[in-house]
Amino acid sequence: MKLTQFLSAALTLAALQTNAQITDPKATEVWEPEPRIVTPGDDNRAPSDAIILFDGKNTTEWVSSKDSKAAAPWTVNSDGSITVKPGAGDIQTARSFGDCQLHIEFRAPEVVKGEGQGRGNSGVFLQERYEVQVLDCYGNRTYSNGQTGSIYKQSIPLVNACRKPGAWQTYDILYTAPRFNNDGIQVSQGRVTVLHNGIVIQLNTEIKGTSEYIGLPKVSAHGKAPIRLQDHGDLVSYRNIWIREL
Repeated sequence: MKLTQFLSAALTLAALQTNAQITDPKATEVWEPEPRIVTPGDDNRAPSDAIILFDGKNTTEWVSSKDSKAAAPWTVNSDGSITVKPGAGDIQTARSFGDCQLHIEFRAPEVVKGEGQGRGNSGVFLQERYEVQVLDCYGNRTYSNGQTGSIYKQSIPLVNACRKPGAWQTYDILYTAPRFNNDGIQVSQGRVTVLHNGIVIQLNTEIKGTSEYIGLPKVSAHGKAPIRLQDHGDLVSYRNIWIREL
């Protein structure tokens, strides 16, 4: 018998012997630590421990990506949404985040203009670098690794769960940031799960690096960084944005 097989058999036997000695069900009950209480929100609203990034009234949690000291230049609407102001540039959170649960709702323009990547194009960038694509792919064909819910140019969504243009849609994103050691070497890759309108479209997907329009993903060491929303020139709107740090 090989040493590894012997050790495996010995460990299995030890576990069986230990388990055989437990006769009281209470011996395997764990009471501490006790999970803290979080009150859920109704109708996709923020739970009690979330940071509300946009409540429909102001943009105090957002700044211009061109100038982090400047206010977010997009248009706040009376219906509680904020709309891309074409040419004004991206906006990003004033705070920086790592591992998180992010809820965000978006709407492509009801009046359809363009096709492919030219229709309702925007994006949600995690840590400024890793894009979950926002696009109107309802009856609109484009390259699969660039359609709605793709990790742009990296990972094709499992399904197309788009609603019609003009309808509100949701992303619920669970994100684990990549890790780097003190020498700047990546020791674990980022991973992301995305639900689009309640449907899983990315499941624990590995992020290969930065989202690049041309070329391959790049990897460089970084820490926490803002959430960024993209100005791609289309009048995409957002609302009800909140985040939980994990």
